[in-house]
Amino acid sequence: MNPLIIGGILSLGLLSSQAQAWEKGRVYKFTVLHTNDHHGRFWHNEQGEYGLAAQKTLMDTIRYDVQAHGGAVLILSGGDINTGVPESDLQDAEPDFRGMNLVGYDAMAIGNHEFDNPLSVLRQQQKWAKFPLLSANIYQKSSGQRLFQPWALFNRMGLKIAVIGLTTDDTAKIGNPEYLTDIEFRSPASEAKQAVETLRATEKPDVIIAATHMGHYDNGKHGSNAPGDVEMARALPRGYLDLIVGGHSQDPVCMAQDNQKQADYVPGSPCVPDRQNGTWIVQAHEWGKYVGRADFTFSDGVLTLENYQLIPVNLKHKIKNSAGKDEWINYQQEILPNSAMMKLLTPFQKKGEAQLNVQVGSVDARLEGDRNKVRFVQTNLARLLLAAQIDRTKADFAVMSGGGVRDSIEAGSISYKDVLKVQPFGNTVCWVEMKGSEVEKYLAVVANKQVDSGAYAQFANVSLIADGQGVSAVKINGEPLQADKTYRMATLSFNANGGDGYPVINTLPSFVNTGFVDAEVLKQYIEQHSPLKADAYAPKGEIIYRSAAEKEKLEQQESRRRSYPQMILAWFSGKE
Repeated sequence: MNPLIIGGILSLGLLSSQAQAWEKGRVYKFTVLHTNDHHGRFWHNEQGEYGLAAQKTLMDTIRYDVQAHGGAVLILSGGDINTGVPESDLQDAEPDFRGMNLVGYDAMAIGNHEFDNPLSVLRQQQKWAKFPLLSANIYQKSSGQRLFQPWALFNRMGLKIAVIGLTTDDTAKIGNPEYLTDIEFRSPASEAKQAVETLRATEKPDVIIAATHMGHYDNGKHGSNAPGDVEMARALPRGYLDLIVGGHSQDPVCMAQDNQKQADYVPGSPCVPDRQNGTWIVQAHEWGKYVGRADFTFSDGVLTLENYQLIPVNLKHKIKNSAGKDEWINYQQEILPNSAMMKLLTPFQKKGEAQLNVQVGSVDARLEGDRNKVRFVQTNLARLLLAAQIDRTKADFAVMSGGGVRDSIEAGSISYKDVLKVQPFGNTVCWVEMKGSEVEKYLAVVANKQVDSGAYAQFANVSLIADGQGVSAVKINGEPLQADKTYRMATLSFNANGGDGYPVINTLPSFVNTGFVDAEVLKQYIEQHSPLKADAYAPKGEIIYRSAAEKEKLEQQESRRRSYPQMILAWFSGKE
C-alpha cells in the first residue's frame, strides 16, 4: 500500500452537524500544487535550474493531467517572494508577481521578507498579483484591525475549500524594525483556531488548508525560532486543519521516520510529508527548485491523500564526463521553458542586468579580495564585509570563511555588480549569542583552519593568538575575553550551518537567521558609508599565528623567565 494512504484518511470532525454541499457517494478529486520561499528567482540560474518559465511548463502539464482524470488544481505559495536576487530586488519583485499570475497561483501566505520594504511596496505587490496575499495574524497596532485578507474560498469540482494565511510571529524580531512600528504579529495558532471556527460557522467549507510561512521543525523543536507548523498542528483540535502548505525554514519536508526529516533528500526520490495530529504538512524547499504535488480524493466527508511528490524543476548534479571535465546532468527529464513566460520576463531580466552597473559608492584605495590573499591573511575587504554584518546585527564581533570573498574592489567608484562579484552566493547574515567560554571554544576551531583553504577565517573586532590547536590572548573589541560575559557574533548562514567545517551554531537556542542576503547588506553599508577609506578596514596585526615549534619555544622562554628569580635566590642562598 502507498505509505501516504496509511493513516491518510481524515474524518473532518463536526461535519455531521453542518449542512454540506457535497453529494453523497460522489468521489471528488483535487490536487494542491505548492512552492515557497521564492526569493526573487523568477529567472533560471546559470545551470538552467528552476525559474518561472520551466515552472509554468510543469504546472500546466500537471493541470492538464489532473483535469483529464476528472480533477482540479489549486496552486499555493508559502510566501517570501521578496529578497534574494538583485534583478528582482531592484524591481520590487514585479517580475515575480506577474510571472506567478501567468503560472496561475491561487493564493499565497505573506512571509516575513514581504516586510523587507515599506508597507507601500507590499501594497503595490498586492495590486500586481491577481491572487490574494493572505495572513490572518497580522494586525495594525493602532486600529486593532487585520492588515490583510485572512482567508480565501475556492470551489474545486463542487468542493468548497478554504485557505487561511498565517505568518511567523518571528517577523517582529527578524524584520526591519523601521517598517514594523505599527504592525503586530499575533500567535498563528490562536488566530488559526479563531479563523477555522469562524469559517465553520459562516462558510461551512469542506476542506480547510493553511498556507503558512512559519517553518517546519522536527518534532516541534523550534529552538529560539517562533513555533512552526508542527507545533500549530499539535496545538489545534484534531480535524481543524486538513493540510498545511508551509515555508520559511526552506526544507524539503520529506520524512525519514516519525518526527525526523531525511537529512539529504535526493531530488526526484520518493517523499512522504509530515503528519501531525491528523494534519498533513508539506514544504517544497526554496526558490522554486521543486513543485510539490498533493493529490487528494474526497468522498462522503472523508479526505484522503492519494499521492505526494516533490518534483524537481531542472535540478542538476555535477559529474565528470569521459573527457574528465565537469558536466551538469538533470536529475529528471528536462523541462522546457514556457515561451509566453520567457516573453514576459525577458525585459525584466534585461532591465535588472542594466541596473547592476549603477554606482553604489566609492573607495579611495584597493580593497583586497583576491584568492591568494583572503585564504592566507586578513584583508581589508573581508573586514569591510564583516563590518557590514556587525552593523546590521549589532554584533560584538564577526567571523566568516575567507573563501566567501570572491573578488577584489579597485579604487574608485563601486557598482552594484562589483558587490555581487564579491559576494555572489546569496548567503544570509546570521547572529548568535554565546558566553565568553563558548566563544573561546568556537574561535579555537575556526582560527586554526589551514591557510590556502576556503575555510581560512577572517575576523573583525577580534584579536587572538592561534597555535594550531587552541587560542590565547583573546580580545573582543580590544577588551580581554570574559568567560561569563555574553557576546553576540555575526556570521553567514553557510558557516552557521557548518560550511567549511565550522562549528554548527544554527541549532543553538539564541541563533537568529536575519534572512538578509549578504550582498544586499554590503551594498547598503557601502551606500551609507561612502566614500570609504580602505585604511579604516586594514588589519593591524590582531590575528597572530604560531607554529607548534614556536609555541614550545615561547613556553620554554616563559618558563625560564618565571624560574629566573628562584635561581637568583638559590644562588644567594648558596653563597650564604
